[in-house]
Amino acid sequence: MIKTVGRPSARERKPYNIDALVDIAVRVFLRHGYDGASLDQVAAAAGITKASIYYHVEGKEALLKLGVGRALAALFAVLEEPEAREGRAIERLRHVVRRTVEITVARLPEVALLLRVRGNTETERWVLEQRRSFDRLIAAIVAEAQASGQLRADIDAALATRLLFGMLNSITEWYRPEGGMGAAQIADAAIKIAFEGLR
Repeated sequence: MIKTVGRPSARERKPYNIDALVDIAVRVFLRHGYDGASLDQVAAAAGITKASIYYHVEGKEALLKLGVGRALAALFAVLEEPEAREGRAIERLRHVVRRTVEITVARLPEVALLLRVRGNTETERWVLEQRRSFDRLIAAIVAEAQASGQLRADIDAALATRLLFGMLNSITEWYRPEGGMGAAQIADAAIKIAFEGLR
């Protein structure tokens, strides 16, 4: 009997839970761009039908929200850690920088997708507002450190935050797990550059 080549039968296909489906959707969105990606591509990558996706979520925007939500939840959780809430502002900022690097390395696909959202849909606009909210919370720590003389005060706090996190966000563009460089090494370098400079 000749076996036809194509989509695996229902018996042969792996059952997908929502976490596995989000993993696949994030990869597809990164590969094709969120705007250019389709649920058909997500279904093909998962080896399931598009109808099976609707069993788990309402559609593409829901998958995006779940994917970037992982990164947002992890980043906002850092701000609730004792090291980010107690002590000198500059030490709290150092902690946030270190933890941001760790989260970026640990959740590279989700953070990369978070940073590539452009605001073309309601969900994307929600994501952008979450990013702005996070930036404002960091800028408040920077401003507190400036006011207490722990950081130079001749640079606008919001600008300093954008420049600092622009450096951290770039990790998603060049970091590769197989490169031999770990989160601790990257965080140490980022902290030295941010707080001591290259000189």
